[in-house]
Amino acid sequence: MLGILLIYWIGKYFYQLAEKFNQNKWLYAILGIVVFYAAQLFFGILLGIIDTIFDLGINFEENLGLDLLGIPIGALACYLFYILLNKVWKRDIVIVSDSIQDIGKSEID
Repeated sequence: MLGILLIYWIGKYFYQLAEKFNQNKWLYAILGIVVFYAAQLFFGILLGIIDTIFDLGINFEENLGLDLLGIPIGALACYLFYILLNKVWKRDIVIVSDSIQDIGKSEID
């Protein structure tokens, strides 16, 4: 149930961000969810490699502990991706001036 709620909230916030900047809404909603799970996957692989190298003795059959550890990692990755998209899209905003009174005026005035 927690996973469904996380998918909903992540998708909702990325959907609203894409809508605010006139981007493809569903693409970025799904991409936010993919970033969440990809970060968890990357963290799991990294944890496995670290356990192999340093022989930490992590019990990988204990799924609940690893799942609860992966949630903040995925949330942090989503947050960083959200901030990155927000900064890039704010920087790339084009302000269109379609005023009839501005036709023929020079840019210096």
